[in-house]
Amino acid sequence: MTRSTSSRLIVGAALRSPGWFALFVLASVTVNVIAVVVPSALAEVINAVFLGSGEGATVLRFGVLVAVAVLAQVLIVLSATGCCVAGTLWIRRRLVDHVLALPVRAASRFPTGELTTRLNADAASAGQLLVCLTGSVLAATTALAALVVLFGMSPWFGAVFALGVTPMILLAKRFLSCSTGLHLRYQQGLAALATLLHDALRGVRTIRAAGTADREVHRVLGPLPELAAAGDALWQVQRNMVWRAMLLVPLTELVVLAMAGFEVTNGRLTAAELLAVSGYLMLALGLFGQIDGLLGLAADRAGVQRVAEVLGTAPQRVTAVPRPLPDGTGALSFRAVTVVDGGHLLLDRVSLEVPGGASLALVGRSGAGKSTLAALVGRLVEPDQGTVLLDGVPLGELDPAELRAQVGYAFERPVLFGATVAEAIAPGTGSRRSLLVAAATAADADTFIQRLPGGYDTALADIQLSAGEMQRLGLARAIAGHPRVLVLDDATSSLDTVTEAHIARALATGFAGRTRLLVAHRAATAARADLVAWLDDGRIRAVGPHVELWPDPRYRAVFGPESLEQW
Repeated sequence: MTRSTSSRLIVGAALRSPGWFALFVLASVTVNVIAVVVPSALAEVINAVFLGSGEGATVLRFGVLVAVAVLAQVLIVLSATGCCVAGTLWIRRRLVDHVLALPVRAASRFPTGELTTRLNADAASAGQLLVCLTGSVLAATTALAALVVLFGMSPWFGAVFALGVTPMILLAKRFLSCSTGLHLRYQQGLAALATLLHDALRGVRTIRAAGTADREVHRVLGPLPELAAAGDALWQVQRNMVWRAMLLVPLTELVVLAMAGFEVTNGRLTAAELLAVSGYLMLALGLFGQIDGLLGLAADRAGVQRVAEVLGTAPQRVTAVPRPLPDGTGALSFRAVTVVDGGHLLLDRVSLEVPGGASLALVGRSGAGKSTLAALVGRLVEPDQGTVLLDGVPLGELDPAELRAQVGYAFERPVLFGATVAEAIAPGTGSRRSLLVAAATAADADTFIQRLPGGYDTALADIQLSAGEMQRLGLARAIAGHPRVLVLDDATSSLDTVTEAHIARALATGFAGRTRLLVAHRAATAARADLVAWLDDGRIRAVGPHVELWPDPRYRAVFGPESLEQW
């Protein structure tokens, strides 16, 4: 799967700009053809000058060849840049689109620092691989053509060259294979370092408050030994390749030129033809002098593998012909749903019916499966077995865009997007201000928003929000789309009980006839819901109104002493 993805990625990146790629190939072929012609053309110029016949026309032809080669070389640089930029941009867009389409559990395999590294350095490497590979293939073709010319001038020249260059080919192949693996190790070390640094920056206030900065520095720099080892091994492989090349290449060149000199002394070659032999020999050996080029090719191959690993991760399943969602009030049906993560059973054959328009509180101890069950509604998590239906339609048969529009989420720690407060509530500028204000009012956020310097147009970067204010903006964002199902995953945990009660009343009024799922940790929150689903170790222990479940001491124990006092 990854190899197939890699192949499509390499070709697709180059074909994002077919004009640039075609120009690159044409210019490269032109330069390589001229390179093969130049030694013979130079020999003709020397012969013409010494013989004194037709030197003007010969020199002019040679000058035209050189001028065309220079122009083609300029075009190679321009077209390669255009092709690589377009390919890299395409790969980065594919990566972002693919990651955002992954189920939450699949996306969590790639930490933020890891994805950042793949999106930047690895995508750039992948975007230029086919250009580099094409250049290497053409260089190899040119070297082969030069070898054929050497055979034509004397079979002994070609035979000696082939004998000397065979070990070089084996060395280059081994070098490319080893370098790719070492580049993978090195890039993985960089990604680990970036991930640890990202985590440390997110928790910088806690680190300072705890006085653990020195310990955190050691933790962040933990991957450095592995990074240094991979880098050292990479240079060791390169060093071994270079000294062998420096031994074999001059030795081969010396033997062939000595044979050519012997042919000159015997009168079978002219001095000009000796110069041509030297030119073709250097041309044939040129491929093996490009150690840096092979190293770059290895880095690009490693980049392609790392990008392909992400793209090869199965995205969210989408039916070929999505079914339309019928009118309804958000009735939910969980039918024998099982969710397993890393061998750990999160939900075990859960069956639950949520009437349309009802409010359902999900309660249970930490790890009981509340958030997992809530995540199933919007396909943030896929069931390993069983089916979830919305108004009678299996979620997997719905268009993902329609599902996102009909299921709104508010989380304990919301992430706000957009430049302004208004954009954070309703991404994009299409929503009417009255809808934004209504959503913010229902989330009890309008009052503090109006106190901001620019109100709803205040830039997010210019303000510091408390955890409760962040939660209220996240809740307003979920309400603004007026979905038929609203999921609150501990979305009011940072609010005081009075504010939470006010929001609950607003939702009961504004969302009358719509379904609400609440991950609840407070007894008061569960009491305001129409129904309570009590989860324990991934199973439904009981379903019913809070008042009916409350007499059970095991149910009361779920909320803990603090919640009992509030209740």
